[in-house]
Parts: sequence; structure tokens; C-alpha cells
Amino acid sequence: MVQALALGGWGLVWLTPWRLLYFALYAVGWESLLKPYDPQRRAGFGYLFWVTSVREAIDRLLPVASVGGSVAGVRLLRWRDLPAAPVAATVIVEILLTVAVLYVFTALGLLLLFDLHDANPQLHRLLIGFVLSLPAPAIFALLLRYGSVFSRLQKVLQPLVGKDLLAEGAATLDQELRATLSRHATLLGIGVLQLIAVLSGVMEVWFVLRLCGHPVSIGVALILESLTQAMRHVAFMVPAGLGVQEATLMLLGQVFGISGELALAVSMAKRLREVMCGLPPLLSWQWLETRRLKLPARRSA
Repeated sequence: MVQALALGGWGLVWLTPWRLLYFALYAVGWESLLKPYDPQRRAGFGYLFWVTSVREAIDRLLPVASVGGSVAGVRLLRWRDLPAAPVAATVIVEILLTVAVLYVFTALGLLLLFDLHDANPQLHRLLIGFVLSLPAPAIFALLLRYGSVFSRLQKVLQPLVGKDLLAEGAATLDQELRATLSRHATLLGIGVLQLIAVLSGVMEVWFVLRLCGHPVSIGVALILESLTQAMRHVAFMVPAGLGVQEATLMLLGQVFGISGELALAVSMAKRLREVMCGLPPLLSWQWLETRRLKLPARRSA
């Protein structure tokens, strides 16, 4: 990261405030999903903006397989006395929308890649793999909408647990998921916001390469960002996508005459931004957790 900063200069610091747009767009979308369950706006835009930044920081900086942030997000909204099942439903639906948006984003990157670069067997295999994976998010959405996934899962786990404690909660979660997924206009609006949010990452790649003395077009930056994000989400079990992001940028960079060193500098600049955007939310979250742990002790004393 220090070497990337030396190569690109202190202008790379501007990536941090630029990322705030990403958090803001996701917070606006999440707020619209929560609106029916939070008429008193106990979790307003400012609070959701902070929770979104905490979720992002957990997924990007901690070894939680890119799912720990969502669990923490449900917990943090429960601090505002919002019901657990609706909050969990909004988080699950938001993740599903993110996957759908990433498919659209990846499709844009692949189309541009075929347009800017002569087709070859490797690109054809990449396209075939993308097309074959398309049914997965659609099937998952249909299961959530019509399949009572969590009720069925509870029935499978009941013989192992030996109790029926989760039956009511599972049924409620399925009901809230169906209700949330039926709000088509709201989901479409949130999808547009999320697409703008992920497109903001294109400007990061374009800006870093320009600072490093190797300017590229917006189209090339979109290809690099979209396919890198696609690979990071495919390899979601790898903590923080360590190695995945770097390898993808280096391989794709060769197609456009970007050296391995420069591609690695782009990746390190993005990770520098992740650290700068992630550490303050993580520290503030842990400080608040500590305060909540101390409150019962003080009351009992």
C-alpha cells in the first residue's frame, strides 16, 4: 500500500471520500426497504449510512467469508428496537439484489471486453461460464419468494436439535421475505441505486491508473472493475478476496498493456481505500459494543 501511495501520490487519498457515495446509495436503498417496518424512522439515513459502512468494513477487512457484515447489520438494527425477522428479510433481499446487479455489471464488462478485444477461446469459455451461472440467482429468488426456504430448513434441523424453538421464527422470516420480494417498484429502484454504487468503482480504477501515469478509457476501467468484482464474489470464501483481486487485475491488465506491477498498484490503492474507509467504522462499532457490555454491570452495581 505504501508503494502504491508512492507511485500514485497523495491524490489516492481522494478515493476515501469518493467511497462515501457508495455507502450513501446503499443506505438510501436499505432505508426504502425498511420503511414499512420503521414508520417512526428509528433507523434513519445517518444510522443506516454508519451501519452500511460497518458491514462493508467487516466483509472487506475481517476473515468472515463476506457474510459477517450482514449478520452484524441485523444486530445493529436490532439496537433500534426493530423486529428481527423483517430486518433479516431486508438484508437477505438486499444481498439478492446485489448479486443481480453484479450480474448486470459483469455482463456490461464482458460485452465491452468482446467489443474492445478480439475474441479468443479463453474469452469464449468465460462467456459460457457466465451464461451457465445465470439461472442460479433467479432460482434462489424464486425459492425465497415461493419455497418457504427457512421453514423447510427448520424442519430438517428439528430432529437434530430436538426442539421446535425456531419454527415460529422461520415461518415469520419466510413471510417477511415474500412480502419484501413482492414490492417490485421498490426493488427496481434499489437495484438502480446499487448499480450506480458499483459503477462508482469504475471511477476508482480510472483515477488510480491516471495518477500512476497510465490513463485508460472508462470502458477499460469498467472491464477491469466488473470482472474483478465478479471474481471476488465467486471466491467469497476467501477472506477479503486476498490474492483473488490481485490475480484478476494482473491477468486482465495484460490484455490492455497494463504491467503486473501497475495492476498490483491499482489493487493496493483499492485496499488502501478499504483500510481508510473501514477502520473508523470498525473502531466505532467495537467502542459501542463495549459500552453496551458495560451498561448491565453499571446497573447491577
